[in-house]
Amino acid sequence: MAEADARGANAPEITVSELANALKRAIEDRFGYVRVRGEISGYRGPHSSGHAYFCLKDANARLDAVIWRTALQRMRLKPEEGLEVVATGRLTTFPGKSSYQIVIEALELAGIGALMALLDARRRKLAEEGLFDAARKRKVPFLPRVVGVVTSPTGAVIRDILHRLADRFPVRVVVWPVRVQGETSAAEVAAAIDGFNALPLDGRAGRPDVLIVARGGGSLEDLMSFNDEAVVRAVARSAIPLIAAVGHETDWTLIDHAADLRAPTPTAAAEFAVPVRGELLAAIAELDARRRGAILRFSSRLRSEVRALARALPAGEAIIAGPRQRLDRAAEALARRVRGAIDQRALQTAGLARQLARHSPRARLAGQRERLRGLSGRLARVRPFLIERPRRAADAVGRVFVREVALLARRRGEQAAMVERLAARMVRAYDERLQSRRAQLFSAWQLLGAMSYRGVLSRGFALVRDETQKPLWRAEDVRQAQRLEIEFADGKVGAIAVGRVGPPLTPPALLPRRRPKPDKDDGQGSLF
Repeated sequence: MAEADARGANAPEITVSELANALKRAIEDRFGYVRVRGEISGYRGPHSSGHAYFCLKDANARLDAVIWRTALQRMRLKPEEGLEVVATGRLTTFPGKSSYQIVIEALELAGIGALMALLDARRRKLAEEGLFDAARKRKVPFLPRVVGVVTSPTGAVIRDILHRLADRFPVRVVVWPVRVQGETSAAEVAAAIDGFNALPLDGRAGRPDVLIVARGGGSLEDLMSFNDEAVVRAVARSAIPLIAAVGHETDWTLIDHAADLRAPTPTAAAEFAVPVRGELLAAIAELDARRRGAILRFSSRLRSEVRALARALPAGEAIIAGPRQRLDRAAEALARRVRGAIDQRALQTAGLARQLARHSPRARLAGQRERLRGLSGRLARVRPFLIERPRRAADAVGRVFVREVALLARRRGEQAAMVERLAARMVRAYDERLQSRRAQLFSAWQLLGAMSYRGVLSRGFALVRDETQKPLWRAEDVRQAQRLEIEFADGKVGAIAVGRVGPPLTPPALLPRRRPKPDKDDGQGSLF
């Protein structure tokens, strides 16, 4: 017992931090870089700082893991919940929790089975979103003017595609160079597809009518760029029909499901994109020959039908013989009717001439002369009676008219004097009535000035109205924050009530307060 106490007393004292740092150095020196295989657990996405925290576990143990933000950004394989991986990193401790952890710098899938499970899960997820539906796939144009190719510019794939297009139907080819393998491959392929779709339809670069995404064969890991979710979504949202030609015929990637058409090889993709020019020319020549033969046969048939119709028609002379005879008969009948009409018109003209001779101006003038001579003789006989008698009668009527005019003049003078007397009386009565009315009006004006509230306002009072121009008589009728209008003798101002500011005032007993009746309003208002 004493020996144990002596050993404990002889041990040097160290702090918790010194012990934690010693353990940290011991673990880092002992293990350094390690490769740990396990299943990702507790991963909820990157932290707000950009770092990722989770655990690696197997059937019997668990290990805390952390991926710093810079390492997470450049990782090709991102951590996912439940994914079995092989993590490479440094083993260290975290003194704040008295725990050890691995700082991961690289992640890779643990075997082909895990990779296939990852791809199957991703395929089911994208299929549930409808990206693989056959209804959304479009037909590749029969004869595109421009073909866009997304592939590596240095591999054999682009040479095979260009050679096959030149053999079948030379068209304009626009190549968007990308990496088809590596960490940045997926981002470059997705950007190339979106870049082709962003080109203007009438631009100088020429927007492609069909796209080919191509790569040669390789392992499943080599083709992982074309299984990336971003690439699949770029293929699905492409407005340009797209042909996927990744790997060999037995290789399948996720973009094969999202593309409008899958080609087993890049060469087959070129064959799907354009037809064979020679076959088209042969088909056109055959169709042209069939067109010329059909035209010849049609013209020959029309010619035969015209000949048959010509044989069925009668001769021209036979057709016009009947109308010509009817025309001759009609001409003879017309001549007879014209001669008859002329004779009849001649007889009518002779009768009219005889009537005109009887009623000519000379004959009528001679008759009028004879009648004038007879009337002149009768006038000479009756002249004394027609002139003398009317003259004597006119003299008698003139004398009577003079007497009547004198009588009317006297009467007119009497009526004028009467009218002048009546006018003088009317003027005097009008002046007296006007003075009386003026006196009444002046009295009423004085009474109105004495009774009007404006006279009260001129003595220093004010009239308070509410929003409806209704006068307010008591302080208790005013509400809090009510809009008021206060009228003084020289104008009106607006105000807002802030509430009662003093005790209620008792009105004088000698001045009873009266309210005007609400149904009468003379437009003046009153303070009483």
